[in-house]
Amino acid sequence: MNNKFTYLIIDVATILVPFIFSFHSKLNFHRTWKAYWPANLIVTLLFIAWDMLYTKIGVWGFNENYTCGLKISNLPIEEVLFFICVPYASVFTYHCFKLFFKNIKINQFMYPFFLSWTINYRYNFVSKLYTAVTFLSLSCLIIYLSLFAKAKWLPHFYFSYLIILIPFFIVNGILTGSWIDEPIVWYNNTENMNVRILTIPFEDIFYGMLLLLLNTWLYERNLQKSS
Repeated sequence: MNNKFTYLIIDVATILVPFIFSFHSKLNFHRTWKAYWPANLIVTLLFIAWDMLYTKIGVWGFNENYTCGLKISNLPIEEVLFFICVPYASVFTYHCFKLFFKNIKINQFMYPFFLSWTINYRYNFVSKLYTAVTFLSLSCLIIYLSLFAKAKWLPHFYFSYLIILIPFFIVNGILTGSWIDEPIVWYNNTENMNVRILTIPFEDIFYGMLLLLLNTWLYERNLQKSS
């Protein structure tokens, strides 16, 4: 049975526990809100603009059977909330891993990995709009942070993202049609690789990584400015 509040419920469920535990005395994530929320606002506005464009030209779209009907331009309000709820939960997770896992060293493996992927997808999927833009954007950001900004926090981000992939597959699985009658978000397969993990487009893994890496970068930059 279709439920017009399904997407909204997913948003609320995503942020609820991290928000409550933000005030835990051993975590105190709420004390970093002055760094987090301005960062999230910038990234949210960027991704909303990207989302509006891709929705307009038919790269993806939304099933009104699972949204409440409120919209900002051509986006369901739930899609806008997605860019607030998911990054909050993810940066909270990253914050926790930084507190409890001090020495993580996986950064050196990521740069050549993404560089090779950039070259591969540049030549093989340049005509696929979602694929090309996602991989090129993410790879350029990783190269910048690794080689030029020399972000020391990157290993913690990579580690936390590997853990975040578990709830990611659940949330994105539901959004793309796993375990429900229809997808909440549909994709035009002519603009992607048409490779799915369950019902999730392969590109979504890296689109999500780009979204969260941008939030984390600006969050860390704001923390450094305030310290």
